Amino acid sequence: MNIPWEDRPANETGVIWRYSANPIIPRNLLATSNSIFNSAVVPFGDGFAGVFRCDDTNRRMRLHAGFSRDGIQWSIEEEDIRLTGADPEVGTWVYGYDPRVVRIDDRYYVTWCNGYHGPTIGCAWTTDFKVFHQLENAFLPFNRNGVLFPRKIDGKFAMLSRPSDNGHTPFGDIFYSESPDMEFWGRHRHVMSPAKFELSAWQCTKIGAGPVPIETREGWLLIFHGVLASCNGFVYSFGSALLDLNAPWKVLARSGPYLLSPQRSYECMGDVPNVTFPCAALHDPDTDRLAIYYGCADTVTSLAFGYLNDIVEFTKKTSI
Repeated sequence: MNIPWEDRPANETGVIWRYSANPIIPRNLLATSNSIFNSAVVPFGDGFAGVFRCDDTNRRMRLHAGFSRDGIQWSIEEEDIRLTGADPEVGTWVYGYDPRVVRIDDRYYVTWCNGYHGPTIGCAWTTDFKVFHQLENAFLPFNRNGVLFPRKIDGKFAMLSRPSDNGHTPFGDIFYSESPDMEFWGRHRHVMSPAKFELSAWQCTKIGAGPVPIETREGWLLIFHGVLASCNGFVYSFGSALLDLNAPWKVLARSGPYLLSPQRSYECMGDVPNVTFPCAALHDPDTDRLAIYYGCADTVTSLAFGYLNDIVEFTKKTSI
């Protein structure tokens, strides 16, 4: 798979490293975009497709489809996604943000934070990234960070989410849920809580699933974001965990140190300072390469690279 890639810089000591030409998507790529960030990407056709969070100059949170040949240079549709087929009760658009996309069988499923009497998990599917068929919301408000697994587990669709509140949530655990049909969700199981401050402060306030989990021999590799409540506000970093392949609510390992935290100017300065927020990852099994797409300061989109096996070993070695 010809995913985006740049070799590790000679002076880089981290498990993952940033693309030297970050950010890859500027805030004003569209005529009406205030910011483009926290977006999802998957292989599609001869290249890649994605669903992008594009807050417009009215500061409305919208989702837009986009396409790329190389995963770096993106053409994002000026018109936002129009969802079809939903019951008008849930189909009336309020807002949508922080999408994830995963291919399961012959459909690409999209999950996002959907507005319905507060934030909840919206669901839709597409085959061409032109027509999007909306399904029922997965959960009651309030919930964020709905992330589907890339295959059914024990014959059921499986999703991670983070129950929250209607504001800037100062708490948050990751939960697992499953469904026979992408409509009725149950068998909810607790996965992870924020870490104790004295063990790993970057993830001590709240956590949430990031990109679609990646299946490995060691378990599901989950890249997740964590939040520190600093004296200057929230700081969003991201780390990694390994979940049991057959019972993904069981955590096998969880990194103590972060993989990446806000340190570059484009991560520290923007509409919401000090945010690195991963929403998508591309893995090439033949080379073990991993490309992670992440939002920066709620303003632009960037790339980071690493090797999957290195991240798995890092997760086990530093587990708390």
